[in-house]
Amino acid sequence: MMGIGKLGLGFCIFVILSILRASGAFTPEDNYLIDCGSPENTTIGTRTFIADTFVSSTMTAPGSILANTSSKSVSSFDSSALYQTARILTRSSSYSFSIQKHGRHFIRLYFFPFVFQSYNLSAANFTVSTDDVVLLHNFQPPGNSSPVFREFLVNINRDKLILSFAPSGNPALAFINAIEVVSVPDYLINDTAQTVHPLGEYEGLSGQALETVYRINMGGPKVTSENDTLWRTWVNDQSFLLNKNLARAVNYSGTINYLQGGATPETAPNIVYSTATELAASSNTSAAVFNMTWQFNVDANSFYFIRLHFCDIVSKALENLYFDVYINGWLVVQDLDLSQLSIQTLAAPVFMDFVLAASDASSKLRISIGPSNLPNVLPDGILNGLEIMKMNISTSSVIVIAPPGSKKNFGVILGSVLGAVAVVIAAFVLLVVLQRRKMARKHHSKTWMPFSVNGLTSHSTGSRTSNGTAATSGQNASLGYRFSLAVLQEATNNFDENWVIGVGGFGKVYKGMLRDETKVAVKRGNPKSQQGLNEFRTEIELLSRLRHRHLVSLIGYCDEWNEMILVYEYMEKGTLKSHLYGSDLPSLSWKQRLEICIGSARGLHYLHTGFAKAIIHRDVKSANILLDENLMAKVADFGLSKTGPDLDKTHVSTAVKGSFGYLDPEYFRRQQLTEKSDVYSFGVVLLEVLCARPVIDPTLPRDMVNLAEWAMNWQKGGELKQIVDPRIAGTVRSDSLRKFGEIVEKCLADYGVERPPMGDVLWNLEYVLHLQEADLGISEVNSINSINRIAGLSSRIQNMGNLDGATVGEVPTSSSNNLSDDSMSGVFSQLIKAEGR
Repeated sequence: MMGIGKLGLGFCIFVILSILRASGAFTPEDNYLIDCGSPENTTIGTRTFIADTFVSSTMTAPGSILANTSSKSVSSFDSSALYQTARILTRSSSYSFSIQKHGRHFIRLYFFPFVFQSYNLSAANFTVSTDDVVLLHNFQPPGNSSPVFREFLVNINRDKLILSFAPSGNPALAFINAIEVVSVPDYLINDTAQTVHPLGEYEGLSGQALETVYRINMGGPKVTSENDTLWRTWVNDQSFLLNKNLARAVNYSGTINYLQGGATPETAPNIVYSTATELAASSNTSAAVFNMTWQFNVDANSFYFIRLHFCDIVSKALENLYFDVYINGWLVVQDLDLSQLSIQTLAAPVFMDFVLAASDASSKLRISIGPSNLPNVLPDGILNGLEIMKMNISTSSVIVIAPPGSKKNFGVILGSVLGAVAVVIAAFVLLVVLQRRKMARKHHSKTWMPFSVNGLTSHSTGSRTSNGTAATSGQNASLGYRFSLAVLQEATNNFDENWVIGVGGFGKVYKGMLRDETKVAVKRGNPKSQQGLNEFRTEIELLSRLRHRHLVSLIGYCDEWNEMILVYEYMEKGTLKSHLYGSDLPSLSWKQRLEICIGSARGLHYLHTGFAKAIIHRDVKSANILLDENLMAKVADFGLSKTGPDLDKTHVSTAVKGSFGYLDPEYFRRQQLTEKSDVYSFGVVLLEVLCARPVIDPTLPRDMVNLAEWAMNWQKGGELKQIVDPRIAGTVRSDSLRKFGEIVEKCLADYGVERPPMGDVLWNLEYVLHLQEADLGISEVNSINSINRIAGLSSRIQNMGNLDGATVGEVPTSSSNNLSDDSMSGVFSQLIKAEGR
């Protein structure tokens, strides 16, 4: 009886959840529908677009003109009524929207060029942007007078969205026919996805702006926005199939089984999962070897987010359907078993996310489904839906590559939230909530366990302080303080979102104030972070034994209630990146920038040389260099750090981890990590310091997208001065800039063996600073090679890794060199510049 009762209860819960999901439409908290230039509201299906003349307070549009298409017909187009009017803009203008819910939003833009009085909208050229991202750069409508619809999925973390239109042509002209700003469920896009080649994991999707390029309903009809819970449009796949004879459309009239924790009607509408395109010969042959392939035109220089939708509507029994999945010819999933992904349920929708790097993409993107090579398995394969989105790459993204030969277990990429419940029987609602909490706790207990060092749990005991507990048990005695969750909640005003000072792949960083008025930075792990536990362990174990004035200090940690929280010293001035671009902070002088570079180099040099085995940071970037109240630099974020090779080895073979734009190309190609990988990344940071621009900026012309490649073209042409940050260009001395360029060029060498060690980089940066402040006139140090020899000599004299911020003048001379004492003294006296360092 007890077993039957549990089964009955589970069935009731499943039925209720299914009913709620099937009947409860998603209601966005932000839902702005604007018909631009219209004198009255416009109703499209069940949605009403408000005339922007009625909401003029949201529009800052000097020189705007209301226009209509009285001389044009657009009745053959979807949402044709929205294209009948437009707001013409002859100056920079903007719309303002109050945001009730931070997070992902669709921004949809409607354009239809027509002639109104003296304005020919086909001649318009303009840029559309938010405060954080450029959506359209120098956009020009097509010359065939056809409507253009652009859809963007943007993460909005401000209380107000400013949508700006900036004309850039001659005459200055921009226009817009209609605008949508609609919030979407938090779980719609996860933070991680599978990389295509090499196989691995991409982290940082939550911060990316995505532009919809294709949204396809395989094997089914076109799905209009009125039949999608998020008002998306899905087109049929037939025009994209390379060989229609190899595929056939199938449809399903049964019930789609949306599973708890799986895909929802917001992931894709029911009709997408109820139809599919299937390998045509699956039912009559066991020898077919062909693939069915869809081909799409794309921009070869962009990254793409690709989502594949699956729902087994063709099998009569479980574990009968196995097939392979390819993207651009790369095998990304072998022997895919939808029964395993859908938890042994037929007609249960799932999806898989991938990121295709620009270097892997041509102007054609191909998606293929092919038969499995497993024995006794009929050739079969299906695809229900496909979404392709162009990525606006940010520098906070991280790519994690699987080592050669490793096999990646593909789980379902899941994310779901129950819809709002209007009227449900109270008892059942309570049971559902309790059941979900129980499952969540069970899940977290598997992933978020208190870590241990050498087998000793971090739940140690010790003397209580006002802020935490001193760890005193065994190996943990060196780990600092273990804070209680209550203390950190108090310190951060219960993790107030207004106290967030940074967001990364591990989680959010909050400003905090302890009871003794000590300012701290509190990094709280995100349970959705796939690398959370590893980063948590690595950061604590490394920082508990690292102490250097140019490394951020770890104060303590918290692992109560399955939390993963790290507490650091507070760095008043924030990140180096924020002082270079992307904020309104005052510009740094060239001397300040050099001193920051020198401090960072000292911290990295200590990591590389201060221990028996080098510590390789693996994520050196301007966002991980923090500044205190005196602008002293400290290297931070050691979650990806790795211990270097043994003395008898040259490298460590490991998964590739790092940030786009900073990643050592040799490390990426060979998965062989050395300290020189940090040197390459630091070379990119030096260019950021010089040019004050992002390392990857897809909005720029093709030859400018990658900072390292673009800047090195100028450097090799002897014209580096042309790309110096204009705010400091007039203050940089030519000798200082020339030497700085030589350092960068050596750091960015294609092969690690050609790059200098960090100690040499440090010595050369010291010299660059002195060149900026005084004319040395010394021929012995007139080239980077001479400085490298001096730096190598000093390294033999004394291990710089053990100098806690020592100046060059503190290094003793030695007679064991091939330079005269007078020569050495002369060189050293020119290099000493103690003040300010």
